Amino acid sequence: MSDALQKMFRQMLQSGQEMARAFNPALENVDTKAFEKLIPTMPSDMLEMWFGKTFNRDGLDARTRLLVTIAALTVQGAFAEPQLRLTIRHALAAGATQREIAEVIYQMGMFGGIPAMQKALEVAQGVFTESEGDETS
Repeated sequence: MSDALQKMFRQMLQSGQEMARAFNPALENVDTKAFEKLIPTMPSDMLEMWFGKTFNRDGLDARTRLLVTIAALTVQGAFAEPQLRLTIRHALAAGATQREIAEVIYQMGMFGGIPAMQKALEVAQGVFTESEGDETS
């Protein structure tokens, strides 16, 4: 991740953390990663159904569909953290850039609120860090 993108993330995360504390301090203690232990990856037949030939008509490509899905999951807030994490991984694999993902999440702050945007940015930053670690392994 570039220095400018990291700086942007830090600023957005800090601002979102302040807003989350003001609106709902209990969100800081939610352990949504525990949900991922139940279903660590999406089964291939489910991916095919959602993003493959079943619903993938000639309109949007997989990258765009996944960015739209990230937007929808961002608005859902902390309830969709495991799904968001997985969708971000798939979007990166489909060719979306970290910047595009961050911009989609940032845009959703207007519709889902700052706490939801904050949570989604934290999730995205975690996925980006994991992805960078995978590339160097």
